[in-house]
Amino acid sequence: MTCQIRPQDRLRHCTRCGLPETYETIEFDGSGVCNVCRQKEHKDGAIDWSSRRSQLTELIESHRGRYDYDCVVPFSGGKDSTFTLWYLIKEFGLKPLVVQFDHGFMRPTLKENNQRTFKSLGVDVISFTPNWRVVKRLMLEALIRKGDFCWHCHTGIFSYPMHMALKFNTPLVFWGEPSSEYTAYYDYRDGEVEEVDETRFNRFVNLGITAEDMAGMIKQDFAFDYRDLWPYTYPKIKDLKKAKVKSVCLGSFIPWDAKSQSELIMRELGWKGDEVENVPFSLYPYEKIECHVQGVRDYIKFLKRGYSRVTQMTALDLRNGRISKEDADRFIREYEGKKPPSLELFLGYLGITEDEFNDIVRKTVVPPFEPDFANIPLGNKTHDFSQWWREEPATTVRSPGSGVRGPAPSGA
Repeated sequence: MTCQIRPQDRLRHCTRCGLPETYETIEFDGSGVCNVCRQKEHKDGAIDWSSRRSQLTELIESHRGRYDYDCVVPFSGGKDSTFTLWYLIKEFGLKPLVVQFDHGFMRPTLKENNQRTFKSLGVDVISFTPNWRVVKRLMLEALIRKGDFCWHCHTGIFSYPMHMALKFNTPLVFWGEPSSEYTAYYDYRDGEVEEVDETRFNRFVNLGITAEDMAGMIKQDFAFDYRDLWPYTYPKIKDLKKAKVKSVCLGSFIPWDAKSQSELIMRELGWKGDEVENVPFSLYPYEKIECHVQGVRDYIKFLKRGYSRVTQMTALDLRNGRISKEDADRFIREYEGKKPPSLELFLGYLGITEDEFNDIVRKTVVPPFEPDFANIPLGNKTHDFSQWWREEPATTVRSPGSGVRGPAPSGA
C-alpha cells in the first residue's frame, strides 16, 4: 500500500526540524539545515546568559521606582505574557502596569486565566477593546490585501501599550519571547538585544500597512471616524525618544523555553491550557489559546504555505530534542490541513462566502506550494465552540455576493 503524496510533501524541508521552504525568512545551508536551527545552536552554545541576566538587572534597576510604574507589560493572557509578568514580579519585585489589547476573540478559559493571574499577582490592569464595527472592516481589508486578517490584532497589540507607556510616564516596556525563537527577522547570532521598536513594527508586525495606509484603503466604502484608527498607530518617534522609552523582549535576557515556562505558570498561577482547532491538545495545551479564530489563521497559513501550527511547534520540539521526527511527522499528518469549524463564524463576521474566501487566499499562495481546495476535510470542534461570538447577518461588513476585490501583490 502506497502512501498518498500530498501537496505539502513536495516541498523542500529542513533536514533537522522539518520546516518547509515556504516558511517565512527560511534559508537552508549546504547540509539542508535551516537558519532557525542554526540560531538555536548559537542560542545554546554561544550566548553568555549570565551576562545577559546582569544586563537585565542593570536595566531594571535603572528604572525601578523612578516613574509611575516600574515597567509596562503588554498582556494577551497567553503563556508568554503570563510568564513574563510572573517573572518580573517574582524575580525582581517590580510594580508593573499591565496593558491588554482585547482583539475581540478572547476565549472563556483565557478570561478565567487572566482574572486568576491578576488577582494572584496583585497588579494594575488597563484593558482596551476597540470598535468592533471597525475591527471587522479592518479584518476584511487585511485579508484582501495580504491574505492575513490579523492586522488589527497585531498592530493594536504592539502599538497601544507603547501609547500607554507614554501616557503613564513608564518608559520601560517588557515583551515576552524574542522573534528569533521562530523566525530570522532577527537572529540570535547578531549578538544584540532585540529592540521592540518602530523598525520591528514595520518590518513584520503591520504587514507593511500603516494605520494611515489603512485609512486610505477603506475610506471610500466605509464611513468611520479617523480617530478610530488611533489604537493602531505607532507613537511618534520624537515622543518615544523624549521619554527615553526602552522596549525589549525578556527572552533576550534569559533563555526562552515556552514548554517549561508554561508548566511553571500552570503550577504557580493555576494557569490552564485549552484546546485549539487542529492542534494536538496532548502535546500543546499551552499554544495559542488566546483567540477563538486562531484555527482560521492557522488554516490560512496552511493554504498559503503548506504548513501550519503543528509543523511550527514540532520543529521547535525537534530542536529541543523533545520529540522524534517520526512522531512529529505523524502529528503533522493527523492534524494539519483540516478546515476549522470556526471558519463558518469568521465568514459570518466578514459577510463573505467560503468561495470568496478561497478566491482571496488563492491569490496569496506562496510558490511552489499549491493547495488542493477541493479535498480538505473538516476538523473537530473544541469544547467551548458553542460559546464563541456569532454575528447577526445584519451587522456583517457587507452582504455576501456583493463582490470582493482581489489582493494587492504580496509576498506574505
